[in-house]
Amino acid sequence: DGLYQAIGEWKERLANTLQVVSLKENVGVGTAKNIGIEVCDCELIAVMDTDDVSLPKRFEKQLSVFENQDVDVCGAWIGEFEFNETQIISYRRTPEQHNEIVAFAKGRSPVNHVTAMYKKSWVLNVGNYAKYRTNEDYNLFVKLIMAEAKIYNLQESLVSVRMGNEQQMRRGGLKNAMFGAGVQVDFYKMGFLSLFEMIRNVSVGFVVRMLPNALMKVVFKMIRKL
Repeated sequence: DGLYQAIGEWKERLANTLQVVSLKENVGVGTAKNIGIEVCDCELIAVMDTDDVSLPKRFEKQLSVFENQDVDVCGAWIGEFEFNETQIISYRRTPEQHNEIVAFAKGRSPVNHVTAMYKKSWVLNVGNYAKYRTNEDYNLFVKLIMAEAKIYNLQESLVSVRMGNEQQMRRGGLKNAMFGAGVQVDFYKMGFLSLFEMIRNVSVGFVVRMLPNALMKVVFKMIRKL
């Protein structure tokens, strides 16, 4: 209810500047994002999530990158919190320069999706988001890398992300492990991963996602520090 109230308030303030696209049924995350990309009439698109908090200077800083550098995608770090958005418990740091980003993508998503700002034309050129249940953003960034899009990550946190027990549970379990394995196999078929890299990622993904939630939470915190 709070979400729709906020949308209504901003629609009233911005009138025709804000276009609201409502879907009659749940079509899946990937398909919903594809529809949003296609109807957007701006070249630069910024991703936002209703559960997360974009910091006040986020868009200003990202727009400055596009104005002063030759980039097609700009991301940033995220700060993770459990209850209070001002009490950050961990950060997910992503590398700054393109060659580091490519190497990082061999094991993990190289851009924090909730911080992403990208050019619509590039996203459409690589086929938009995959119709995955999860990891559709990871797939998109790998496709952009393979198409030689230029990616840059600001070295500061620009979005605060809620990481409670419910969010943690979404990462675990056999189904998520299977979906994650499928994504890695696709990367291998695309030529992005070697056979060894694919087997390594699938094996690690299964081990981590089959851990009890409390232990999995500890492991993800350790990964953040790598």
